[in-house]
Amino acid sequence: MKRRVYLVAALLLGALGSFAHPPHAFEPAILLPLIAAFFLLVGAERIRDAWCYGWALGIGYFSLTLSWISEPFQIDAVEMGWMGPLAVLSLAVLLGMFWAGAMAFALWVSGNPVVLVFTWTGAEILRAYLFTGFPWASPPQALVGTLAGQALAFFGPHGLMFLCVSLAFLIGTAQRFWLRIGSLFIAVVMIISPPISASSALTSYTVRLVQPNAPQDEKWLPESIPIFESRLINYTAEGLPPDLVIWPETALSYLEEDAQFIFDDIAEAARGSLVVLGIQRRHNEKYFNSLVVLDSAGEVVQTYDKHRLVPFGEYMPFDWFFRYINVGGLAARTELGYTSGSGPSILNFGALGAALPLICYEAVFAHAVGGTEIRPNFLIQLTNDAWFGNWSGPQQHLAQARMRAIEQGLPMVRVANTGISALIDPKGRVTASLGLGTAGYLDVKLPQPGASTLYSYTGDWPWITILILGLWGSIIKRTLQGGKIGVD
Repeated sequence: MKRRVYLVAALLLGALGSFAHPPHAFEPAILLPLIAAFFLLVGAERIRDAWCYGWALGIGYFSLTLSWISEPFQIDAVEMGWMGPLAVLSLAVLLGMFWAGAMAFALWVSGNPVVLVFTWTGAEILRAYLFTGFPWASPPQALVGTLAGQALAFFGPHGLMFLCVSLAFLIGTAQRFWLRIGSLFIAVVMIISPPISASSALTSYTVRLVQPNAPQDEKWLPESIPIFESRLINYTAEGLPPDLVIWPETALSYLEEDAQFIFDDIAEAARGSLVVLGIQRRHNEKYFNSLVVLDSAGEVVQTYDKHRLVPFGEYMPFDWFFRYINVGGLAARTELGYTSGSGPSILNFGALGAALPLICYEAVFAHAVGGTEIRPNFLIQLTNDAWFGNWSGPQQHLAQARMRAIEQGLPMVRVANTGISALIDPKGRVTASLGLGTAGYLDVKLPQPGASTLYSYTGDWPWITILILGLWGSIIKRTLQGGKIGVD
């Protein structure tokens, strides 16, 4: 009976923790699964119990937080709609195993719940790196708009996870009452307090964000393509010409090799401004999800190919198996999807400075954003969040973009097909935006880059090292004590 109660409580508290993320954004809710994990671990009598409690906590948390995963399947609801709920549940079950493993391994290593601080942080690191990684919906993601979120600049997402779980450990298990209350007070204050209010210094350069609002089920229809192209070109031509114009991911329906005629129209509309836009391109019979920069004559002067692709959406892992059963990707142009680009690169915009381009999914990975030798002046993200609907997915994707700005101390210009297009300052604050489901453009002054952050120098290695040393020490201690925890 006790185990059933614990399982139901874990599932419920995990689900309540999802309300910390957009669209609800009730940040204190993230404390519920964090603190609950320690109570559940203390109450676990067997390693199998710890696994089940952690799994239930994760399933509850991820199934609601990642409910937007079902949205791509609704684009063709007749054929694929039934797969949406199954995809959400399957992903929640899979990701929940990381939390289950953290709980079970912590109990196996030691009866002291402090070990969960190390194993849970380690599980989130593994989730970010293993099998191409999927770090979406980490607890620190919920804190991006709070004072606690500013710690990303110093410690990155995994360091902030370590700090959050450490506070949860003290709140849930500290022997002294004053230590529990003090830790809870610190946690709540850090979570409910907004970041510092000082505004970022601006450059004199104007960037135009163009949002055509092309719903995914209409985006590639022959009768709709001219409508969306006209929006893009007309918004580019309006008002005084800016220094830089940015269109979203796969803004055009043509391959780059066939698009010179419209590149000429774009250059005419831009009136001398550089234009950045997303487009598909073919090279050596391979297809790429790309970004190109057009000069004042409409010529492609810089190209970047997306190198971190979405599994099953842009390429098929284990393609030999899926080819055998005749299953293709959701967004694949060809049978097996896109080809990965060569890696991160820098775009040069002259007086505006250098920019690091990110296409959609690439902004999810903190450890990949700082992977260039030259520090850019700003970040550019092109995305098509029409796949994710008009609810939680696009808002959570924006939260990820804000995290990357804080971690690197750099402004980000984010342009999304259906929203949310935004200017994000080096502190992760959205200073201007175009909402979901709206068509239009936004002229913004580009902020100056902030100072280099500690995380931009160190990356994740300090925390990986701390975790390895902490777990190694705990295992050695367990061995010397005779390994009293059973494995039943």
